[in-house]
Parts: sequence; structure tokens; C-alpha cells
Amino acid sequence: MDRYERILALHRSLKASRYPVPLQRLMDELGCSRATLYRDLAFLRDALGAPLEHGEGEASFRYAEKEAERFELPGLWLSSEELHALTAAQQLLDRTGPGILSAALAPLKSRIDALLQQHAGGKRWPIERVRVLGSGTRRVDEAVFRMVASAVLERKRLRFDYTARTTNTRTHRQVSPQRLTHYRDNWYLDAYDHEREALRSFSVDRIAHARLEDAPALDLPETELDAHFASSYGIFSGAPKAWATIRFSAKAARWVADEHWHSRQEGRFLPDGRYELRVPYSHARELLMDVLRYGPDAEVVEPLPLREQVRSLLQLSAKVYGD
Repeated sequence: MDRYERILALHRSLKASRYPVPLQRLMDELGCSRATLYRDLAFLRDALGAPLEHGEGEASFRYAEKEAERFELPGLWLSSEELHALTAAQQLLDRTGPGILSAALAPLKSRIDALLQQHAGGKRWPIERVRVLGSGTRRVDEAVFRMVASAVLERKRLRFDYTARTTNTRTHRQVSPQRLTHYRDNWYLDAYDHEREALRSFSVDRIAHARLEDAPALDLPETELDAHFASSYGIFSGAPKAWATIRFSAKAARWVADEHWHSRQEGRFLPDGRYELRVPYSHARELLMDVLRYGPDAEVVEPLPLREQVRSLLQLSAKVYGD
């Protein structure tokens, strides 16, 4: 552990403790000698202004009780593990930025780059070894995204034109934004639609001509939002209408058992090694897409209407390929 990390670890240990920390315990935690620890304590007190004081009795130290909560190390201090996590976050930022947040996040990215260089000590970080790959990402207009984000955070009503992907028809909407959601590499606006008097999810890439209104947004309780948007499977959820039971082959079970499909999912291994998964759903479209990606390793058991939908989709797919 170098001096930078020792100072950070020392600060965190003292700040987290309600009582004086014995000198020997600090030496064990930091893996350093008594002389090194005293030098670090002196630097923490004299150079960084820490409210350090001696404990009573045996050699021990603590932060002064009245100042402990207020004191933080000046600047931004990160451990090696946190820097490594920041490197991964930088890659995520790189992938999220282009075309959506590139201009807005450029200053933040520059600060992350500078921070990594500062702590690398002249050593080059192999950032290319951390990869973040998107799948099915749709292009979003940056100006629209900023307007939507502003409406969500400033709690203002929003007007926009929306072209539904299923019907390709354009409608004009006035909504009270509730949440901006990033789901499966794409952005969605969860909002209360004033004309329809109901909650709706809008794919941000289908929004056009967005503009803020002066009227404040109608705020719905978090419990109501969760009941609507998180109670069923998929992004366009709504209140659950039924529970789907899907059985996966023993081969697929090893993957499905470790997957998170829904917060209320129920799963169990069957005696023959297969895996049975139950999830609530309202609209079947997204659930069926996920089931069908497992091909013959997945079988919808119930409800019967959902099973028939799968059968029809498979029959139509087979017709595309002929005999």
C-alpha cells in the first residue's frame, strides 16, 4: 500500500469509528510500521487539517467528535479499487455519450481522464482492456434527450410529437414526466399522459419537437409508479394480468437460474434438472421475445393463451422458411 492509499484508508478508519482507534490496530490495517504511521498521522493533521486527537489511556487516535462529521479530505481521493471501477465507468460513459450526451458530458469525461492520469504516476492505464458492448441501441436525438431530461429534473410538463413504433402513427402528447429510464441500452420516458389520464412509457428515440411548458408536472407517488411500471414484465408493463410459467431444459437451466427477469420472479429446479420460472406480465410481446431466444430449450406451460401465442409465432416463422 503506497502513502496515498494509506492516508485514504487511515482517514476512513478514523471517520468510521466512534471511539479512539488503537495504534496497533491501525498498523495492522495499513500494514506499516509505527514510525510510518506517526508520519501519516502528522501529515493528516498538519497538511490536510484533520481534527485528530489522542484517545485516553493506551496509544490511540480519533477525530474530534464535533468535527468528525464535517471533515473530509480535500479534493477527490480514491483507492486503487475505486480507480479501477472508475476506469470501467469511463468506458461506459464513452459508449453512452456519442450522439446522446457527448457534448454535455465532455467536461466530465475530461475530468475523469485527468484524474486517471494524475493517479497513474506516469503509467498508462490499459483502458482498452475494459469493454462495454451495447446491443440493439437505437439512435436518440441529443436535443430531444436534453429536453426530456430537463423536464424530468425540473419537474415541468412536456409537449411533444410521438410516433408509435407499432402503428407508425404520430400523435401530439402533453405529459407530466415521472422518470427517465435506461433499459436494455435504450432510453424511455415514464410519464402521466394528461389527455389519456393514464401512465405511459415513451421510447425517447420516437419523440420529436419536444418543448418544456411553464406548468409544473403532476407528481405521482413512488408507490403508484412502482405498481404500474415495475409490477409486470418488460418496459411497457402496466398492472399484471397474469403469471407466465416457463420451463427450460436442463442445458438452459444453468443460465436462466442466474438471470434476473423480474423483481417478483419465482424459480425452482425440477427433479429432472429442468428449471421452472414464473413471472408476472401485462403485455406479452417483450416476454415472448425473451422466451423465443431460447428456442427449443424453453416451453411456455401456462397460461394457455400465452402458450397459443408462442405456437402461432413458431408456425409463422416456420412458414417463412418453407418446407
